[in-house]
Amino acid sequence: MSVPTGTTAEPGRQAAVIPLRRMLPLLARGPVNAFADIARRSRGGIVRLNLGPLRPYLVTHPDHVRHVMRDHWQNYLRMGKVWAPVERFLGTTFAGEGPDWEASRKAYQPMFTARHVTSLTSTLADVIAERVGLLDEPARAGRPIEATRTMADLVVAVNTVFFFGEKSSFAEGRRLAREFGTAVKWMNVRQIMPFVPDSVPLPGDRAFAGAVEAIDALVYPLIRKARQDDGHDVLSALCRARGTGQDADRLVRDDLVAALVAGTDTTTHALAWVWPLLQAHPRVAARLYEEIDHVVGTGPVRQEHLPELRYTKMVVQEVLRLYPSGWIMQRFPVAPGDIGGVPIDAGSPVFISPYATHRLDEFWDRPLEFDPERFSPGHEHRRHRYSYFPFGGGPHQCIGRHLFSVVALLTLATIVSRHHPQVRTPGPISPLPAALRPKQPIELHLVPVERRRARSARATG
Repeated sequence: MSVPTGTTAEPGRQAAVIPLRRMLPLLARGPVNAFADIARRSRGGIVRLNLGPLRPYLVTHPDHVRHVMRDHWQNYLRMGKVWAPVERFLGTTFAGEGPDWEASRKAYQPMFTARHVTSLTSTLADVIAERVGLLDEPARAGRPIEATRTMADLVVAVNTVFFFGEKSSFAEGRRLAREFGTAVKWMNVRQIMPFVPDSVPLPGDRAFAGAVEAIDALVYPLIRKARQDDGHDVLSALCRARGTGQDADRLVRDDLVAALVAGTDTTTHALAWVWPLLQAHPRVAARLYEEIDHVVGTGPVRQEHLPELRYTKMVVQEVLRLYPSGWIMQRFPVAPGDIGGVPIDAGSPVFISPYATHRLDEFWDRPLEFDPERFSPGHEHRRHRYSYFPFGGGPHQCIGRHLFSVVALLTLATIVSRHHPQVRTPGPISPLPAALRPKQPIELHLVPVERRRARSARATG
């Protein structure tokens, strides 16, 4: 494959084109790594992908990403045919553009500030401790657990309390998460084939419609309950912010579902990837275990522990570098322009891939290796701001990043303070394009933490 090696372009320069005959074998091996390989070979140069009816530009150099996501974001919008199934699922508020999105962002902002999330740390820690406590029984029995499903249950428990307070239950939250998964799976089918008219049925259309209907059946009664029983949870705050107009409940529904879907996927899959990465890097695992043993001991984990879990935070950041849940984003230019000197026509799809940018050799030493030391204090000042953007960037940057950080640290510290998870699934474990979740089930055996501490004591003694 021949692509340009430069990262800057003269005005009027054309993007290199990867023809369909070369794209097909790359995509057959997996679209996630196909885009990353193309980006690395082009050294971040803008490339146009021939995907048949769809011919997007792949934009991965941090300068170009900043151009699209921050400097000229108002010209690169979430719109067009590819966003139609997203709107049917998530509405046009939190996941849309314009006044609806601005109002949604304003309604959410107070509930997701670092100060507000920190004020809830003790409550979230108790929820996580209760769920992790349920793992004691399979640990004693020597029965394995599945990592992704277990992490999903932890995230569901946290989100249920954070978003609904006492208005909902874990069982309802789990049903919602299950329907979210179904809707996302079949929504992606429509998204990757935007050239197919809505009148032409595709596999999963019926399942998608059924999942959206089931989500509405669960969410609207909760909205009505929140209007009758005001509280300090996110749903109550949304109801107050949206008022009681004719479309108020629909706006609350769209706000709520979009944020829940985004938060559930990112946290669940990041936590699932931790365990195979630690298993494959025993020195990293040993240092993380040592830090948690020193800071937390036998628990429980509390808010004052979190600032001391510096290496644990570095591990989480490196997991997000390698496996950002929102691994690809799509934008559509409203007016013609250029990116790095390459002319871009109005309406031409622009793909942005954090997964690919996070693997560019020009910005990351040994980019395919797992090395949390990249995020040691002070290193962030030596990185391009848009060489690392697992939560997006610009005005559309995810407002849930503070919540993610707190939940991730609490979860890892709580599990490791009580158990020593060991992966029994043979690797390598590959990512699925849908939210970059692990393709294979990850089987974990929970070894009593006392054995690890005894080994550590003998080694240091």
